Amino acid sequence: INKFPIAVSPADNLQEKINEAKGTIKFQLKKVLCLGVAVAHAGLSEEEQRQNITLSINFLASLLKKNWNNIRTLNIKTTMGKPQRIYG
Repeated sequence: INKFPIAVSPADNLQEKINEAKGTIKFQLKKVLCLGVAVAHAGLSEEEQRQNITLSINFLASLLKKNWNNIRTLNIKTTMGKPQRIYG
């Protein structure tokens, strides 16, 4: 899954922690011009997918020094589909 270790105390619900780790994404901001991140899956409703995409994009923009000025284009892509440009 390529996740960071998570501290778990004996009182924590282990299944809850596992689901939380599976539901998080990690942006690795390096000297790259392209970034690909999985933000939804086929089991989610359209509204849940839209919320995940919106939240992920806004969080990514907040990580960048110049916010939206550093984003040229945003594309969304399904596993077998063509990329669709949603910004830029």
